[in-house]
Amino acid sequence: MTEPADPDAPLSPPGSAGADADADRPRRAPRPRRIPRSRAQQARLDARKAAFEPLPFPAYPPDDAAAQRPFADKLDAWFAARGWQPFEFQREVWRALGDGSSGLLHASTGAGKTWAVWFGALAAFTRDVPAARKHPQPLTVLWITPMRALAADTARALQSSAAELAVPWSVGLRTGDTSSSERERQNRRMPSALVTTPESLTLILTRADARDVLAQVRLVIVDEWHELLGNKRGTQTQLALARLTHWRPALQVWGLSATLGNLEFAAQVLLAPVTTPRVSVHGALPKTLIVDTIIPDTIERFPWGGHLGTRQVDAVARALDGARTSLVFTNTRSQCELWYQALLDARPEWAGLIALHHGSLDQSVREWVELGLKNGALKVVVCTSSLDLGVDFLPVERIFQIGSPKGVARLMQRAGRSGHAPGLPSRVTIVPTHALELVEAAAAREAVEQRQIESRDTPEKPFDVLVQHLVTVAIGGGFDARELFDEIVHTYAYRHLTQAEFDWALGFVEGGGATLRAYPDYHRVARDHDGFYRVPRNDLARRHRNNIGTIVANGTLNVAYLSGGRIGAIEESFIARLKPGDVFTFGGRALELIRVQDMTAWVRRASSARGAMPQWAGSRMPLSSELADATLTMLARAAHGIYDEPEMRAVQPLLELQRKWSALPEPGVLVIELLKSREGQHFFCYPFAGRTAHIGLGALLAWRVARDSPGTFSISMNDYGFELLCSQAFDWDAQLHSGLLSPEGLEHDILASLNSSELSLRRFREIARVSGLVFQAHPGQQKSARQLQASSGLFYEIFRQHDRGNLLLGQADTEVLLQELDVRRIRMALERMNASRVVLTRPKKPTPFAFPLIVGRLREKVSTEKLADRVERMLAELEKAAQR
Repeated sequence: MTEPADPDAPLSPPGSAGADADADRPRRAPRPRRIPRSRAQQARLDARKAAFEPLPFPAYPPDDAAAQRPFADKLDAWFAARGWQPFEFQREVWRALGDGSSGLLHASTGAGKTWAVWFGALAAFTRDVPAARKHPQPLTVLWITPMRALAADTARALQSSAAELAVPWSVGLRTGDTSSSERERQNRRMPSALVTTPESLTLILTRADARDVLAQVRLVIVDEWHELLGNKRGTQTQLALARLTHWRPALQVWGLSATLGNLEFAAQVLLAPVTTPRVSVHGALPKTLIVDTIIPDTIERFPWGGHLGTRQVDAVARALDGARTSLVFTNTRSQCELWYQALLDARPEWAGLIALHHGSLDQSVREWVELGLKNGALKVVVCTSSLDLGVDFLPVERIFQIGSPKGVARLMQRAGRSGHAPGLPSRVTIVPTHALELVEAAAAREAVEQRQIESRDTPEKPFDVLVQHLVTVAIGGGFDARELFDEIVHTYAYRHLTQAEFDWALGFVEGGGATLRAYPDYHRVARDHDGFYRVPRNDLARRHRNNIGTIVANGTLNVAYLSGGRIGAIEESFIARLKPGDVFTFGGRALELIRVQDMTAWVRRASSARGAMPQWAGSRMPLSSELADATLTMLARAAHGIYDEPEMRAVQPLLELQRKWSALPEPGVLVIELLKSREGQHFFCYPFAGRTAHIGLGALLAWRVARDSPGTFSISMNDYGFELLCSQAFDWDAQLHSGLLSPEGLEHDILASLNSSELSLRRFREIARVSGLVFQAHPGQQKSARQLQASSGLFYEIFRQHDRGNLLLGQADTEVLLQELDVRRIRMALERMNASRVVLTRPKKPTPFAFPLIVGRLREKVSTEKLADRVERMLAELEKAAQR
């Protein structure tokens, strides 16, 4: 690694970037040239390496007498030295592990889940010291985490505790950040416990000797299982567990989770291939969690999204003054950059004490921030979901959530970053960015108190992951088709996989399917004389290893100084809008773009303090069903004149005006507003189903209305509702009575109402990469998003025309319905809307609920300056009408 061009910048260490989800593929970015380091710079680098690389671990402890004490005595002494007592749930896990059972442990953040499974493993599998001297403990425990930062933190915790307990185990770390020398050392002899990620475990499975390497693994621990359960990385983990249990039928598997609403289902998915006895363990008493809100001094009766955000900076800065160390969570990376700069402007004296942390920043920048949090050197870190998960930052006292948390589980997860130790309370303060988020804040607090936590679903039969797995197993020693089919159907994701579907996937990787038979590069496996399927060429095996994984990030460019040093990665679409000489803000710095070359944006420090703020795709999270329902409950109280929460009292004038001009939504009551203006005929509807569902609902209703009487609609949506704007008037009363809100024929109508082919093509880009049709990168080079889209688009068109039975096409259509459009939530919303009492009102002016939808639509059409002027004029007119 190299030092940055500006070592005195608040965020300085360089490295290599990752995504928020921390994809674990090997690094391929070109290494920047080495530049001279001062002694101080070298000392900082050495300290960072010492903190974030595995320490040398002795093969056996030097004090045999201490090591040979009964493990229970050593464990009691370990807890006593910290003034702790083991919780009963920890003892329960220790007993279950000793009995050979598998299970799911659910406990609040900071309650001691790590010690529950780790000490249980040490107690169950530790040999005596003389035996360890002659035969070091083989690879016995695999610890899977969803993020590299979490993996590094976990490895340090396991390593230090094993040494303190005089247990002769080595602990290793294997992720995309692991050095080649460390990988080589592990290849010669694996540690006793290996902390890794789903991608790195899959890479191990591609070793020809994978079965021998993993032959003595007795326990697999899947940390933060709720983060993997709902995505393809979880499916990848399920397939890896099925492979391991096939090799070791007595394998024990334990999942750890802190925020899940459907625990039984989560355990069922994780433990589907496991043959050992199963148990579920729940943690101690729920952790004390304090949720409060910074209420603005003044609240407009006509809110518009985000305008309150930076007005709260001074109030947040005053609150930060009273805490030793705080995390300020934002929902997007753009918002993270904005708040970092705003807080630094409000408190210039915090330079060097405030830092940024998000997934697009360079790896070593993130490591430097994490180290600063651990040792208490930083006062404030503005961050995104990159710090959501269980990294232990004990000095953190307070958490701030900028804007709505969007979900109960997310709020609890972030709150748990403070007081991250047994018995300590956690505190999170919500900072509304518009007035209606005050209602959400009150609802979130009540939902947390009642533990109304969201459930997670899991992907069903993703064929792209299956195709990738077939090639992985073929490289890793080969497979018998019949045995592998039996193995795969024991996973939850593929429990309904048919023999015909498996045969199609096998034929696809063996001969390229119906359309790619003429291309040898797509003959990725071949059947040997012994009946086993293996990869026939080394170059195909290398290419597969370089592209293993299920995360497909948006196209990014490296950002690097001309003088040397890499800052991070930024989306290609943002840089494409800039020209050389333009200034943009990234990583808390104002940067001038010099040129774009070799997938790198070359920059230098800009003299101006401000620049364009990067925008990242896919950054808007929808409101969860649980938080939406809790918000509707709060509004129902307001509809009956009950304002018993401080946030509700603060927003009472707005809600009273909404009730006066129209009505307040509540459970079982659907509010629809019809308004005529100079723009045309407005239809406002407030289902409170979340932004994603409202996109589909708006398009669906517009399409149904226009079937009989053609019309062109403009659509605007937020988490609370949507607006349809048309130049002509429709008889909405008649439409509602004739089944406008009926869920019948939903799938057909929703696909007909949208450009489903374009949506499917976009989903197919990801599927093509995961399944190995296109390759995101080779060593030393990287494809742009445009190249990937063009390549996947070619396959998409070929399959559509010549291979309609290709299961990857069907998967693309399914993912459009379930993920892009969230058709299940749309159906639930329609069923609820159809069963609700419809309150149809005709206000003369836009209501407080309608106003942000209008502003959202205008934001897409006019510049920021013109929008602000127009909003001010509209506000003045509406306030004048409200005062009459």
